[in-house]
Amino acid sequence: MSDTTERALLFISRCSDPKQLRQVSLNAWRKGDEQVRRAAQLRLYEILPADKPGTLEYDVWQSIHALEGELSDERGKTTRLARTRQKIARDGELGTVADLVLGKMSEGFRMLIERDMPQLTFEAVALKHASRFTADVVSAAKQRLLEAGFNPEIYFAVS
Repeated sequence: MSDTTERALLFISRCSDPKQLRQVSLNAWRKGDEQVRRAAQLRLYEILPADKPGTLEYDVWQSIHALEGELSDERGKTTRLARTRQKIARDGELGTVADLVLGKMSEGFRMLIERDMPQLTFEAVALKHASRFTADVVSAAKQRLLEAGFNPEIYFAVS
């Protein structure tokens, strides 16, 4: 790893300004530095949620920001998960996660898996907060991640 990359990664790890992180990501993309671009994007997704880190709400919004950010970058225009946001407004984060995990595999799940972000799927969120969900939701989340090639016992804080 180059000295420049190390400095960029250190800056990213300490940065809490979305505008700066977006600029670092864009600059890294222009230079073809995928490691720095991805680090800046993941850090951005960590700081965007308004809720307290470690809460269900934070994890849900981190997931939403990640998928919206990736889709926006790929499509070259702002992309919002309007239906998911509407469902959260109606049913709350807990109800939305439960419904999506118990339903057929969502497009969001597939997209996050394809982008190597299984830790940001609603299935991972359900496992991180297993005590807040029913056993059938937790079981469905584990099963879906296993079918996608991820062992939830290794990757996630399963209770």
